[in-house]
This record gives sequence, C-alpha cells and structure tokens, in this order.
Amino acid sequence: MNSMNAPKILPWIAKRAGISEELALKLWRRAAGEAEFLTGQTEGSEFWGLAVERFLAIVEDEVGCQPGDKLSPAPQLTWMWRHQTRMSLLSLMAAQNTYRFWQNAWENLYPAKKAA
Repeated sequence: MNSMNAPKILPWIAKRAGISEELALKLWRRAAGEAEFLTGQTEGSEFWGLAVERFLAIVEDEVGCQPGDKLSPAPQLTWMWRHQTRMSLLSLMAAQNTYRFWQNAWENLYPAKKAA
C-alpha cells in the first residue's frame, strides 16, 4: 500500500483542522487503506480520489469528536475536494465536447468515401 505517499497538502489540512501532523498521517493511512480495500488498487485516479475524500471525511469526524470543540464547528473540508473534482470534470467535459464538435465538422467537410 502506498500510504507513505501522503498528499503534500496534509500539513495544511492538519493545521486547518487543528490536529497534529502525526494524527493527520495516521488518518491518511487509514483512508488509504480503506480506498485500497474498496478499489483493489494502490494507484490511479480512482484510488487517489477516494483516498483523499475518505481522508477529509475522517478528519472532519475526528475534529468533531474532540472535547472542547463545542464552541466552533469542525471545519468542513470535503466541500473543497468535491468542488475541485466537479470543476475538473467540467473541464474534461468541455474538452470532450470541443473534440466531438471538430470531429463532426471535419467529417461533414470531408465525408469518407464508401466502398461499393
């Protein structure tokens, strides 16, 4: 398992959530293990996407469970991940639609000759 390859944003998330980097790394390893179990992979976009999503959810749960946190709610980090994922998917969809448009335009300009 590649749990040692923690995301570079891990210290920032730990600081933002108010937890130690050691705890954040422990939570990352747990999330990576869950992602590996669910995807059957230790690499690839499906694994990394699920691992980060699980990590953020676990961090939010951990921060919400700590005593003394009753005055301020736990920072919600998963919205940022989901928003970033949606934005990247929109970019891919736009690129795919542009490709299809040009492909159709090219085929209409130069139709393929059909063999008799």
